Amino acid sequence: MSKILVIEDEAAIRRVLVKILSEESDAYELHEAEDGLKGLEAVKDNDYDLVLCDIKMPRMDGVEVLEAARKIKPEVPFIMISGHGDLDTAVNTMRIGAFDYISKPPDLNRLLTTVRNALDRKELVTENKTLKKKVGKNYEMVGNSPEITAIKDIIDKVAPTDARVLITGGNGTGKELVAHWIHEKSDRSKAPFIEVNCAAIPSELIESELFGHVKGAFTSAVKDRAGKFEAANKGTIFLDEVGDMSLSAQAKVLRALQESKISRVGTDKDIKVNVRVVAATNKDLKKEIEEGNFREDLYHRLAVILIQVPSLNERRDDIPLLIEHFSKKISGEHGTAVKSFSDKAVELLKSYDWTGNIRELRNVVERLIILGGNEVSEDDVKLFASK
Repeated sequence: MSKILVIEDEAAIRRVLVKILSEESDAYELHEAEDGLKGLEAVKDNDYDLVLCDIKMPRMDGVEVLEAARKIKPEVPFIMISGHGDLDTAVNTMRIGAFDYISKPPDLNRLLTTVRNALDRKELVTENKTLKKKVGKNYEMVGNSPEITAIKDIIDKVAPTDARVLITGGNGTGKELVAHWIHEKSDRSKAPFIEVNCAAIPSELIESELFGHVKGAFTSAVKDRAGKFEAANKGTIFLDEVGDMSLSAQAKVLRALQESKISRVGTDKDIKVNVRVVAATNKDLKKEIEEGNFREDLYHRLAVILIQVPSLNERRDDIPLLIEHFSKKISGEHGTAVKSFSDKAVELLKSYDWTGNIRELRNVVERLIILGGNEVSEDDVKLFASK
């Protein structure tokens, strides 16, 4: 259930807003505040998914409420309510951080659309924050081989900039990990990191997923929906397996990169976005360009910085560190004591051909922890991790 606060000193307008929203959905839990000061206290004491806030109010005006709320609950979206003479102020509140504004008397369709969009954005940002808490542990860059050291050096140089990055490498090499660390070390680290697996989304839905859609744009579009580019505003969007994106979606991504604008499926209305794009692929995009499957102009836009992630076979010296890392992590997940690996077991694992790269190594380590002895031996490796 979405928790919404309406801060409005005019009782009649406040009642209208509450009535409209309560009739729109029984999934809205509505709260009221009759002035700015009470509204701010309510924001401090509650976890709201959305606040509708009038601009001109006694005791504390809407701009002051917004500025104060941004300091204590920056993730809560604000929709400002403006009278005719407040429009300039309403526009200025968006620079402070308001999601949008509506004018008095409120237009029903505009109000409901803006509320739905704000709640969609809040949901995506909340999901992203939950994921970000796991980033530190789940996306450690383990290894000190020359190949990994070189990648860490590139990340340190490129992360503070807004340069677009194209990460290439085989399946399971850790391209996603590199993308996360570019974001974590950037000035956008406190903003959303939105991941899109282009290969996992049907071609007919990829544009809706990236750019959103309006109600009625297609059969299952029962309401307006914000896309991943909007969700990533001021942050980073990671286009994983970008080589699998349809040509029509590529054209829209190119426009977003050139003009910093997107439009939802079903409308020509432009939406400004401020997004850093990091992309990854396991395909040879130059070959895909030759075959007509990938736009050359988009490739050059994405590949400002190229990072080639080596296969595990190219960085075998990191295997002992990775085994130790995975052993601690997996043992913790299973609630068991950390198992050690004998020197001979490690040497045997170093000699294998890791076609599945780091992902395959992790799976093998987990299997050995579950099935092997108290110390994983060379015989355990031969028995349970035979290549």
